[in-house]
Amino acid sequence: MVKVSEAVIARYEKDGEKFEVLVDPELSDELKKGNQVNFNDLLAVDTIFKDSNKGTEASHETLTKVFGTTETEKITEKIIKEGKVQLTTEQRKKMVEQRKRELIDFISRNAINPQTKTPHPPLRIENVLDEAKIHADPMKTVQEQLPEIIKKIKTLIPISMEKIKIAFKIPAEHAGKANSILHKYGLKQEEWQTDGSLVAVLELPSGAKEDLLNDLSHLTKGDIESKIL
Repeated sequence: MVKVSEAVIARYEKDGEKFEVLVDPELSDELKKGNQVNFNDLLAVDTIFKDSNKGTEASHETLTKVFGTTETEKITEKIIKEGKVQLTTEQRKKMVEQRKRELIDFISRNAINPQTKTPHPPLRIENVLDEAKIHADPMKTVQEQLPEIIKKIKTLIPISMEKIKIAFKIPAEHAGKANSILHKYGLKQEEWQTDGSLVAVLELPSGAKEDLLNDLSHLTKGDIESKIL
């Protein structure tokens, strides 16, 4: 369990109500990416607050009305994924640098110079990001930021990313959580079946396929069907 002194506030507002939880900033980032985390390590206090600074807890009635449950883990997950996680200056600086490294690594592994058909070295990508004054957003995944970043990079160097289309069928028991992962990777089409399962089509950089498959397999314990289109 993260210490209260090292935790940050994750806040979510809906229907005029405010909800807060005290969380580990790095683990909350992992959860936002769609990875599984230990909630005992994530939460500093096993409480959903109305105002964490005052120590005011949200009532069970309000939690049920807004979230449809009083289960702390389910509510915390929604707050982190759909709300905002506040960071200290030092925490934000550290996470910005981490996300920048992730972006550089992903682009250098997946993008090529279409004129020479060769990859751009990591240092070149880093220099272009700096030249274009592109700042990584620690609260967005690499996939969420990639389209806009590639668009800006193209004004400075020739760059392209080969894309693939891939279809998935995900059983009903995993479909809800998997849907949030799919959206981060470039969901193009989704169709909910009568049995609650989800059929989805994504278009994404070819190098992102393994990351996506790993994320989905980890979530569903391998209980998915996939096909390259």
